[in-house]
Amino acid sequence: MIFIQLILAHLLGDFVLQPNSWVSDKENKKLKSKYLYLHVLIHTVLSFIFLWNLELWWVAVLVGITHLIIDACKLSFQNIKTKKRWFFFDQALHIAVIAGVSLYFNEYNFEFLKNQNLLKIAMGALFLTSPASIFIKLLLSSWTPVPQTQAELQTDSLTSAGKYIGILERLLVFTFILVNHWEGVGFMVAAKSVFRFSDLAQAKQRKLTEYVLIGTLLSFGMAVLTGILIK
Repeated sequence: MIFIQLILAHLLGDFVLQPNSWVSDKENKKLKSKYLYLHVLIHTVLSFIFLWNLELWWVAVLVGITHLIIDACKLSFQNIKTKKRWFFFDQALHIAVIAGVSLYFNEYNFEFLKNQNLLKIAMGALFLTSPASIFIKLLLSSWTPVPQTQAELQTDSLTSAGKYIGILERLLVFTFILVNHWEGVGFMVAAKSVFRFSDLAQAKQRKLTEYVLIGTLLSFGMAVLTGILIK
């Protein structure tokens, strides 16, 4: 299916293969950033690779051109206050373009992989890594706790540990659902509660506890919903 192949290319190009340094450079320099055009080139190449059909070269080019236009508009018009809204609008437009291409063909394309289920599982797993982390971060941005004292700034947490813990827990929940072992999801929730919320109770910070609870529920909820949709 062309839709799944292009979505998989989009997830790789927009999240996994785009470092934060590229994003910062694009936001600062906007259309003058070389990484904007390198980013679009990567999207075009990935689309061509996942389609794996010389006759569909124009689809990869179309995806690349529309991606450049959409990203250029986002960079030109977004600001600090509208950054979140532009992110979701940007993603919606990219998906709309891919959906439009899929509707144009009005057929399933099995030339890339005979077993489309594997491609669907790969798409779901990929979404639950960096893309899901970014979605959760943006959804929680309005409630992110701000340290008030120097003591709150000092932590023994590993660099980006929360991000990778979230990715691992979502992938585990996703796997449990795919193999019909829902009890594993319950185990994950219980383990997270024991290790995480015991520390928060000792810290006696209600806002931080609520923030972590919302983030945890969003993370597990995304994994569960993705697993159900893929199945």
